[in-house]
Amino acid sequence: MKKIFLTLAIIVSFGFCNAQKINWMTFEEAVKLNETAPKKIFIDVYTDWCGWCKRMDQTTFTDKEVVDYMNENYYAVKLDAEMGDTIVFGGYTYINEGGTNGRKGTHQLAAALLQGRLSYPSYVFMNEKNQLLTVAPGYMEAKDFLPVLQYIGTDAYLNQTFNDYIK
Repeated sequence: MKKIFLTLAIIVSFGFCNAQKINWMTFEEAVKLNETAPKKIFIDVYTDWCGWCKRMDQTTFTDKEVVDYMNENYYAVKLDAEMGDTIVFGGYTYINEGGTNGRKGTHQLAAALLQGRLSYPSYVFMNEKNQLLTVAPGYMEAKDFLPVLQYIGTDAYLNQTFNDYIK
């Protein structure tokens, strides 16, 4: 009985270790990769204190279909909206000047990408030329999120509305 339990524990552990994950990278890595191997860029703009951001990480971003589609069609970026790093992009230097009253402050790149609408989580979609396409705010379950990824990923957004696409 102990041998069976041990064998099952090893198999289950092995399965969890081999679970596929989204290939998250930094913003700078994605922009650099886009120079030689163009893909759309997906940016998850989050904060450490955001409960819905954490839930997205635990559920939607672990869904096999979402993971597979994301890794195949996008450079996926995690961008902490309150990080302290300096990022140079498009001829501008973006920083976090810090907040007040003990708050971290918002990073200028996050504010620019979200067009000043600071809602977390938010998802930024950029084309292969590193140009902003759209921003989608809020927690989404995998069944609702995958069509959004596909709508942008297949360039359907160029010819039809999202509502027409999902029909």
